[in-house]
Amino acid sequence: MSELQLKSTRFREEREAGWRKLEALLAKVERGSAAQLSDEDLLAIPVLYRAALSSLSVARTISLDRSLLDYLESLCARAYFVVYGVRGAIWSSLARFFLDDWPAAARSLWRETVVAGLLMVLGTAVGYGLVASQPEWFDSFVAPALAGGRDPSASVETLRSTLYAGHQTQGLSAFAAFLFTHNAGVCLVTFALGFAFGLPTAFMVVSNGCMMGAFLALFAAKGLGFQAGGWLAIHGVTELLAVTLASAAGFHVGWATAFPGEQTRLDAAAAAGRRAGTLMGGVLVMLLCAGMLEGLGRQLIQDDVMRYAIAGATALLWPSYLYLYRGPRTQLEQTGG
Repeated sequence: MSELQLKSTRFREEREAGWRKLEALLAKVERGSAAQLSDEDLLAIPVLYRAALSSLSVARTISLDRSLLDYLESLCARAYFVVYGVRGAIWSSLARFFLDDWPAAARSLWRETVVAGLLMVLGTAVGYGLVASQPEWFDSFVAPALAGGRDPSASVETLRSTLYAGHQTQGLSAFAAFLFTHNAGVCLVTFALGFAFGLPTAFMVVSNGCMMGAFLALFAAKGLGFQAGGWLAIHGVTELLAVTLASAAGFHVGWATAFPGEQTRLDAAAAAGRRAGTLMGGVLVMLLCAGMLEGLGRQLIQDDVMRYAIAGATALLWPSYLYLYRGPRTQLEQTGG
């Protein structure tokens, strides 16, 4: 027994200084004082951690006393979470997402976004042109349940009333929540279908555009094109951009699966999924904003000019944030920091 104690004492004396230094550095980090650590201390933590792991391995091999093993196991566990664990608070993670991750993901998928946007425009043009020339095409693009009486047989007064029937404020919060849930479901399905090489996603984008074009043609034929444009644009700028980005995320996964390059299809799809997933997080934020604008703003704001003004503001805000803004981390990378 005395020989074991002597072994343990010698073992501790030879290595204890490193353990104590590591423990002191860990204590600073755990107290939230990591910013006070010098560059030398930050570089020392992983080195001391590996040394502590080595000590723990040796201590287990030569069967040193239980108290020393417990101490080393606890020290190594604490060091592991400092070296490898995610220690950012939720607020810092959210800040990183909004300041860097989301705009960077949108910029990295700009090609897919352009394709999705062109398909949306194509669908809108097709739907508008067909319904404007032959109104019976309307039912092919818009289901009766979704039209809600807004079809070519409706009178001008009936169609006009649907554009300005928002004076009642009761229940608007629930309505906004419903719209967010519905639109989020549509975008998630559009994104999820991208795995099939993007073909179902392309179909959904074109279909969505055709439906929008059909609605615009219907109101334009009744002399309500300007009014319908404001009614749609106040929330549509945000919502349609969100749908376009969700489609771009779906295309990104589909194209990575179809053309994996030097990677395996599984690895390529996994890497694309991480980038697309980040973008989809931003899409949900945009849909929340669109739901508020549609469920609250459009119902409470009855002036056409004000509706267009809000639409114009969102048309400037989102592209500026997603494509022109450079977050702190992006600026650091561009300067070679």
